[in-house]
Amino acid sequence: MSAVRIDVVTLFPDMVAQVAAVGVTGRALERGLWRLGLWNPRDFATDNHKTVDDRPYGGGPGMVMLAAPLAQAIDAAKAAQRMDGVAVPRVIHLSPAGIPLTHARVMALATAPAAGYVLVAGRYEGIDERVIMQEVDEEIAVGDFVVSGGELPALMVIDAIARQLPGALNDDQSAREDSFVDGLLDCPHYTRPEVYEGLAVPDVLLSGHHAQIRRWRLAQSLGRTWARRPELLANRVLSEEESVLLKEYRENHS
Repeated sequence: MSAVRIDVVTLFPDMVAQVAAVGVTGRALERGLWRLGLWNPRDFATDNHKTVDDRPYGGGPGMVMLAAPLAQAIDAAKAAQRMDGVAVPRVIHLSPAGIPLTHARVMALATAPAAGYVLVAGRYEGIDERVIMQEVDEEIAVGDFVVSGGELPALMVIDAIARQLPGALNDDQSAREDSFVDGLLDCPHYTRPEVYEGLAVPDVLLSGHHAQIRRWRLAQSLGRTWARRPELLANRVLSEEESVLLKEYRENHS
């Protein structure tokens, strides 16, 4: 699979570049597992003040990003992706009005052949709806909350994709054991010392009995999901083992 290319259209390209250069995303970038492009709509503004926003029609607080500079930045990013071998760049607008991002969607984005994504990070009250109508292929939300701009959500999408690329993590097993990989929340984790402020590591994790450890971890994942995110279990068909473990967990935590 060729390296994933991700371009971000943002008024703060330095912010995206600096955060993307550290940790897992930075390591994956250095290893050539993905490529980054940055595009500032101000570079496409034609007036002396490099204006990229204006007051909303109909009144109200805040400002709205202008259509023309934003659309031209998106088009430039798509053209650069095509020059880099991406046949069909996909434009994604980060918006609280979008479809919630899930692990399944992340995996689809990370494993698509010759993948190329243009992430649009809006600011102010939002972007002109006509840009969404003409340029955007899908809208993604990273949660039911609002932040000051789309840069942090874009970086979350980048990180989620990058960590799934083969070779991004020093231990590929880490990605396979992340929360949500199997539709469940992750189990608790412990490290040394064995006792910290009177709290001990569960005995099963010290036993060396791998089958029992696996069952304990599965039971904890099932139990946490039932207690904290029950909607994740609503459409899940539990195996016989999972049903038994969840029943035991609920009885022990009633």
